[in-house]
Amino acid sequence: MRRIVQFLTVITVISLSVCLLWAPAPVLAGKINLTYANFPPAPTFPCVQMERWKTEVEKRTNGAVSVKTFPGGTLLGAKDMMEGVISGVADIGCLSMAYQPGRFTITNAVSLPLGLPNAKVSSLVLWDLYEKYQPESFADVKVLTMFTTAPSNIMSRKPIRTMADIQGVSLRASGGASEILKAWGANQVGMPMPETPEALQKGVVSGLFTSLEVMKDFKFAELCKYVTIVETPVYAFSVVMNKDAWNKLPKDVQKVFDDLRVEQCDWTGTYMDNHVVESVKWSRDTQGVEVITLSDAEKTAWESKLAPITAKWITDMTAKGLPAARIVEDIKTFAKKY
Repeated sequence: MRRIVQFLTVITVISLSVCLLWAPAPVLAGKINLTYANFPPAPTFPCVQMERWKTEVEKRTNGAVSVKTFPGGTLLGAKDMMEGVISGVADIGCLSMAYQPGRFTITNAVSLPLGLPNAKVSSLVLWDLYEKYQPESFADVKVLTMFTTAPSNIMSRKPIRTMADIQGVSLRASGGASEILKAWGANQVGMPMPETPEALQKGVVSGLFTSLEVMKDFKFAELCKYVTIVETPVYAFSVVMNKDAWNKLPKDVQKVFDDLRVEQCDWTGTYMDNHVVESVKWSRDTQGVEVITLSDAEKTAWESKLAPITAKWITDMTAKGLPAARIVEDIKTFAKKY
C-alpha cells in the first residue's frame, strides 16, 4: 500500500511540473488603472505613439494594466506637463522639452544644428544621451521613453528661396530653433503648436519652423503653400511617469514598461519618418504645396550661419559646469552608431 501511495505521489509531482512548464504566463494580479496625458490633438504623432504604447502595455500585461489616454491637452497642457505628472494630476505625461529649454539642457542638445538625419536616428541618439548623463531634471520622475521629431523645415505663406527672402519673416518655432532663425535673419515667435493655426490666420506669424508632418496633422498645408527644405533641427520629447505611481507597480509590470523604452524610441522614430513622407505627398497632391529646394550656393550660405551656434552653446554650457564639448561629441558618435 505504501508503495502505491509513493508511486501516485511521484506521478502527481511529475504531472504538476509538466503543467507548470507548459502553462501560459499568468495574468498579472489585480487591475491597475493609469492615466496618460498628452497635449497635441489625437491624430498627431506624439499621440499616435501614446496609443501604440497603451496597446502594447495592455497586451503584454494580459489586460492587468488599463491606460486611459487624454490627448489634446484635456488633462494637462503643454507647459504644465512635467509639474502635472510630478504632482500626480496624471500618472504619465508626454512633454516637449523644447518648451522648457533651460530645464532640459542636456537632452535638448540634440536640437543643435548637428546634422541628425531623421527621427529614428535622432530618437535613439536622444535615449543614449539620457542614459549616459541621467540629467538631474528627470530625478523626480520615471522616464518611460524618449523620441524626437523629424528634422525641421520652413512652412510659409510666401515662397522662401534665398536668404534674402527670409529676412524679417516671423515664424513660429520653439526651443533652440530661435538661435537658428536669428542666424538666418528671421524672427522667432514662441507658442504651443495648437495655438499656431489661429496665429497664422491672424497674421501674427507668416509661417512655422518644425517637422513636416504638421502640414497634414494640423492641416497647415491649407494655410502655408510653400515648404523650404533646410533639414534642421529636431525637437526632443519625453514620456515620464509619476514616481509614486511607478513604485506602486508590481515588478513584472515594471519590467514590461522597461522593455518598451528603447523599442518605443525606435518605433516612434520610424513612424515619424514614414509619416513625414506621407504628409508631404498629401500636401503636394491635395493642397498644391510647392516644395522648394535651396540651390547649392544658397545651402552653403545658410549652413555657414549655423556653425557659431554650436560653438556658443559649448562655451555657455561649459561656463555653467556642463561637459558641453563631450555632449556634442557624444551626439555625433551615437548618430554614427545608428
